[in-house]
Amino acid sequence: MKYKLLVLDLDGTLTNKQKKITPHTKETLLKIQEQGVKIVLASGRPMYGIAPLAEQLELQKYEGYILAYNGGEIIDWKTKELMYKNLLDHDVLPYLYECAKKNDFAIVTYDGEYVLTEKPDDEYVLKEALLNVMKIKKVDNFLDAVKHPIAKCLIVGEPTRLAELEKEMYEHLKDRMGVFRSEPYFLELVPKGIDKAQSLAVLLKEIGLTREEMIAIGDGFNDLSMIQYAGLGIAMANAQEVVKENADFITLSNEEDGVAYAAEKFILS
Repeated sequence: MKYKLLVLDLDGTLTNKQKKITPHTKETLLKIQEQGVKIVLASGRPMYGIAPLAEQLELQKYEGYILAYNGGEIIDWKTKELMYKNLLDHDVLPYLYECAKKNDFAIVTYDGEYVLTEKPDDEYVLKEALLNVMKIKKVDNFLDAVKHPIAKCLIVGEPTRLAELEKEMYEHLKDRMGVFRSEPYFLELVPKGIDKAQSLAVLLKEIGLTREEMIAIGDGFNDLSMIQYAGLGIAMANAQEVVKENADFITLSNEEDGVAYAAEKFILS
């Protein structure tokens, strides 16, 4: 069997518009795991936001992996062991907080199963909590509340204004950390050099596989690196244009079981 690892982005890739895995896609992914192919769920979400999908796909039974925070953490889902982590430098938090505050945007981070924020009623904070199936915990002061190690912050807000802030923050922080939008209204703030490809390189070394044995499927800007890195990089039909341009193959959309279609074509056939 040529391919031994299937890496899947979640939103816009594995899940449909309802953020669900369809029965056909689930059945196909269980089938390829029975044949010995390991699955990695790779997302910007925190681990708690990925866990329900890992459970549905029985990653514990089939020894799959979770790559959370765009690669900031790798978890062996069978043992729940944290294999790798890359944390944010706390020194940068006051600047991030200031940027959110002066634009009247919400800033969030995570603590276990909670999304921490000063603005629990913000529409985009509610979106993030819903997406990750996590509870929102209101804090009186974000900087006072965040004393624990964190892998990322998120500034959320109206897309046009957020795009302006992204430019400003990128210029200021480009030598220190990653600043990019995963959705028009979500600005990701992560440690420098965090991307899915870099973390997958760590995982491959750990489990003794090569990039040629890996398929990666995604739709967004943060999937670009892993699609270029994989032996077979696949873009969804609903992917950003730049992702499609860099893919080896374009599958069906996330509304048409595109992940199942690709798995059947390249693994099961």
